[in-house]
Amino acid sequence: MLDNRPNLPPEIARRRTFAIISHPDAGKTTLTEKFLLYGGAIQMAGQVRAKGESRRTRSDFMKMEQERGISVSASAMSFDFQDYRFNLVDTPGHSDFSEDTYRTLTAVDAAVMVIDGAKGVESQTQKLFEVCRMRDLPILTFCNKMDRESRDTFDIIDEIQENLAIDVTPASWPIGRGRDFIGTYDIFPIFGYASSTMVPSKSMAMNDPALAQHVPADLLTIFLEEIEIARELLPAFDNQALLDGTMTPIWFGSAINSFGVQELMQGIADFGPEPQPQRAQPRHIAPEETKVTGFVFKVQANMDPKHRDRLAFVKIVSGHFKRGMKLTHVRSKKQISISNPVLFLAADRVDFE
Repeated sequence: MLDNRPNLPPEIARRRTFAIISHPDAGKTTLTEKFLLYGGAIQMAGQVRAKGESRRTRSDFMKMEQERGISVSASAMSFDFQDYRFNLVDTPGHSDFSEDTYRTLTAVDAAVMVIDGAKGVESQTQKLFEVCRMRDLPILTFCNKMDRESRDTFDIIDEIQENLAIDVTPASWPIGRGRDFIGTYDIFPIFGYASSTMVPSKSMAMNDPALAQHVPADLLTIFLEEIEIARELLPAFDNQALLDGTMTPIWFGSAINSFGVQELMQGIADFGPEPQPQRAQPRHIAPEETKVTGFVFKVQANMDPKHRDRLAFVKIVSGHFKRGMKLTHVRSKKQISISNPVLFLAADRVDFE
């Protein structure tokens, strides 16, 4: 069972480490690019299906990924959002490379599940969800591509609840769908959660007459009716249920057109878990411990000539790491001097101290 622990030092408490999981083509890599853009890590978001320079997404750094327009290898990126440090792991969606995803999910504290608004819960999404469930990972859901022809909002929520056996509570609600989609409305306060840490909603009150100036009458009528039905049928948000992995809040939007992305990032900051104790033998390791510990969750070799022959991805679990520090490899009992550590920043891969 996870919980937010108020006694953590600020530098630890501000960190959010999460993976993005989805079926291929649900928009996972596009969402990643928008995260980096709004985090101030890049100046222009690349597009998976664009041409030329704009196609070069930051998370798809391998030549094979750029040519095929898919994520083949997990990539880890760090960037700041408001007062938080986000550590984002973009994972392959294609089943051919799913082993990389399974391994990577051992290194995160939460997951963002991306769903295609037209296709709903697909096979690879379900497999990855079950891996998250085995680890009791909190899951936040983003329903993407609402600006295309998509299914009824309640149908999407029902499918998630039935296929994945998890409670769903709406964090936002789409106004219109497909060609009629004009945006989303923040309804988290309506569904029972208010916190001093949350940024005040910029949404107009639903009874504000000015709302009619921004929303066509027919869409406004449908929207207000859907909200009343949602209030009666869907559960209120429960933060502990999210941390336990039994409830997921869902945001609706369009990653490629930037609808709903910042609201999702705010949700990760507000509700995503802080660094959690790492399971280990003979005991779990707490993040606030001063001794430096970490674990290798992935080794990459012979994948890209621009990278070193072998690259080990390490999650620092506790302590303050410094370049040149000698660490003990637990299994072999050998000491290793870490002289060339590389930090994966969104804009580049850089040496760090």
